[in-house]
Amino acid sequence: MEMLLDVISAEPQEDNTLLLLFENQEKRLFDMTPYLDKEPFIKLKNSPLFMQAMVAYGTVVWPGNIDIAPETLWDNSKCV
Repeated sequence: MEMLLDVISAEPQEDNTLLLLFENQEKRLFDMTPYLDKEPFIKLKNSPLFMQAMVAYGTVVWPGNIDIAPETLWDNSKCV
């Protein structure tokens, strides 16, 4: 079983990606584009709300009670 790593910093980018730093100090880039046509993320599409991403509880969250699982962020991101 893999250890679950917390996100410790997240920087939203203009191209709908998130530059993430995990607790193991690995920087990774996560593309939110495929998620923005699905609930609850559709509220972030073409919205300034996307740029309000922040870290809470070890993952990325947005205002309006929107969050994404840290394992999704890790599994579907690329090392930078």
